[in-house]
Amino acid sequence: MNFSDQEHFPPRRKTRSVKVGRLQIGGEAPIVVQSMTKTDTRDVERTVEQARQMEAAGCEIVRLAVPDIEAAKALAEIRRRLPDSILVSDIHFQYRFALMALDAGFDKLRINPGNIGDAEKVRTVVRRAQEQKVPIRIGVNAGSLERRLLEKYGFPTPEAMVESAEYHIRILEDLGFTDTIVSLKSSNVKLTVAAYRLFSKQFDYPVHLGVTEAGTEFTGTVKSCVGMGMLLAEGIGDTIRVSLATDSVEEVRVAYELLKSLELRSRGPVVIACPTCGRLEVDLFKIAAEIENATAHIKMPVSLAVMGCAVNGPGEAREADLGVAAGRGNGMIYREGKAIRRVSEAEIVPALLEEIERFVHDKTAGVASTAPALEPEPVPQNPLNVLP
Repeated sequence: MNFSDQEHFPPRRKTRSVKVGRLQIGGEAPIVVQSMTKTDTRDVERTVEQARQMEAAGCEIVRLAVPDIEAAKALAEIRRRLPDSILVSDIHFQYRFALMALDAGFDKLRINPGNIGDAEKVRTVVRRAQEQKVPIRIGVNAGSLERRLLEKYGFPTPEAMVESAEYHIRILEDLGFTDTIVSLKSSNVKLTVAAYRLFSKQFDYPVHLGVTEAGTEFTGTVKSCVGMGMLLAEGIGDTIRVSLATDSVEEVRVAYELLKSLELRSRGPVVIACPTCGRLEVDLFKIAAEIENATAHIKMPVSLAVMGCAVNGPGEAREADLGVAAGRGNGMIYREGKAIRRVSEAEIVPALLEEIERFVHDKTAGVASTAPALEPEPVPQNPLNVLP
């Protein structure tokens, strides 16, 4: 059952729609996944290669830091080599770099209007962005709030972050600019969630979600999924970035898994794997890892169950598009609820991969399965002989 349609989950928050390149952000558009290159932007070759790797993993918007004039000069060549990519320049303090990004044909600016110079410099950037129909993301970060707000509130608070966002929004609105996306990030999960909730009550601008400086691959993944998962489940969020101290491709993978877990996006396989227990009689860790790695290239949504015992295994395998319920030295392979093959433990991975490729081919070609169904052994109703 798709529980995202049930009354237990709030509807998606209604936001205005902002166009970024060929994508729509906000409105009724799907939540967009983005990430950031971690190369030196001045190194065009490495930056372009990393952007391509990110896009191959599913990244839809690629953001690049522009810390100095040499990085700003590299933007035009990066744009030339990535003509179909949706590119964002991340700029602080230097309005000239924003103009150079616009000259290079970038699709979005990430700036805070209040820190790129005097009023005339801001007007110049905003006017050019309007002419080129390039949106601006206002990025509020708890670690770099304006001094006046820290003096007013004492320390970063949700109210201080929203007030900072409002300050920058008003600068743009006073210049007639409303193609705006807003983020309110902190490394503290509770502060991040509270700031986005407060902002979403007051404004209808689309929001870019993130828990900034979340941490290493393990801890950062947990923090990001907790913080953004809470907000997404409440209907808040139009685009996301998972910030990890690791490769950008992993950020993209985690982002998609988060969205898939809430049934907000579907891309590639979802692997349902048994956590294992004392009933396990095959090397399920190895089998599950090999299946996940070998199917990473598949873009079509497909659910895969890799289960290790007779208690939950057959049920989970039947519910998935494809699955295996493993027993003592062997496994029963299921396709769309039907048991189709019993194989030895050594054959589980190649046999399941073969069936996955066949399933993807058949679905792509619109061909129905012709595999005969087998009759699996009955599942013991009380395998441990425990009294009810």
